[in-house]
Amino acid sequence: MKNTIYLKSQLIWLVALRVVIGWHFLYEGLAKISTPNWTSYLYLMDSKGLFENIFKAMAENEKSLVFIDNLNIWGLVLIGLFLMLGLFTKQVTIAAIALLSLYYLSHPPFFNLDYAMPSTGSYWIIDKTLIEIIALAVLFVFPTGKIIGLDRLIFKNK
Repeated sequence: MKNTIYLKSQLIWLVALRVVIGWHFLYEGLAKISTPNWTSYLYLMDSKGLFENIFKAMAENEKSLVFIDNLNIWGLVLIGLFLMLGLFTKQVTIAAIALLSLYYLSHPPFFNLDYAMPSTGSYWIIDKTLIEIIALAVLFVFPTGKIIGLDRLIFKNK
């Protein structure tokens, strides 16, 4: 895959996918920064499913909640920026998949799970979070940052 040549249209759409996902992450992080006293407390307390107790325990521990909130905010901002810039795309894509997987596991879209926070639709197993995880997996196997992005400058000799 070292000398893979993409059609121009393939490259455009892969880079567009990377940039819009990056924008989504960046915007979510900035929205949390700009919201006074934002916390993930209510979101974590609304968790359901197999890992419900873990997420609720995280929310109930004040010190861990502050750490989680900061990690969440700055993770979103940095992942978003790096995806948009095509910087360390492989590593950032893995981090993005991990973060979204935590969101998915805390609020799995299964029958008979009612959440306090309203959903943007009706889902069963596949929701927008899982779709974004799969889109990131596509970006992982098509590392466009080495073609159009700062990875090209950093890793040009490798």
